[in-house]
Amino acid sequence: MIANKETGTRVDEVAAGIYRICTPLDVIPGGFTVNSYLIADDEPLLFHTGYRKIFPFTLEAIRKVVPVEKLCWIGGSHFEGDEFGALNDFLTAAPEATPFGSEIGVLTSLNDFASRPARGLIDGEEFSIGSRRMKWFYTPHVPHGWDCGILFDLSTKTLLCGDLFTQPGANMPPVTESEVLTASEAMRAMMDYYAHATGTAAILERLAAFRPSMLACQHGSAYRGDGAALLRKLSATIDRENSKVSAAPSAMTA
Repeated sequence: MIANKETGTRVDEVAAGIYRICTPLDVIPGGFTVNSYLIADDEPLLFHTGYRKIFPFTLEAIRKVVPVEKLCWIGGSHFEGDEFGALNDFLTAAPEATPFGSEIGVLTSLNDFASRPARGLIDGEEFSIGSRRMKWFYTPHVPHGWDCGILFDLSTKTLLCGDLFTQPGANMPPVTESEVLTASEAMRAMMDYYAHATGTAAILERLAAFRPSMLACQHGSAYRGDGAALLRKLSATIDRENSKVSAAPSAMTA
């Protein structure tokens, strides 16, 4: 459903009670999308606030689903403008909402930036938002940022996976059942935003073990299908890439 014809902002239910709020931006050739995810429950949750400059359009889209004043949880994967830029605007609009992120993120950024104290989630922590439980995974440097984390809805098996599987393009369908790894790797070829940390494979395998059936990507389409298989393919791709780099002769030994 189009929420704003001028900006192209739209809101679509991608899983039961989970709404993708998408605003296309002309920031790279071919365009790009910024997605926030609204989970409608007794205690509505917003994951990614979007940039501050698109706050009015994100707000407008949320109001198509729930009154914004009822938001109880507002968070994101890691501290960047597209994830937390509009946080304080939302905290003003939703006076009972609690900002949240990883413990490290709260310590290093959120409690300085947010207009009220944030809740730092520990790895594996679960919390209820009503009829469903959310689980937080601390994923340092996956794909980037030592404060990085990922949120999982246990009831719908939706992984709110932040910058994993980022896809370029402005006119992306809300949901796709076609694999998104090819598109996301094309994006990474343009600007490699992965940290290539030593723990990446173990973190991706841990996420895969929960067998997500929906990957709610922050940029591009949400993916419906075998999320575990796609996470393992991503891990194998990164491992091959890192192996090539390790095998290459350095300038000192060449």
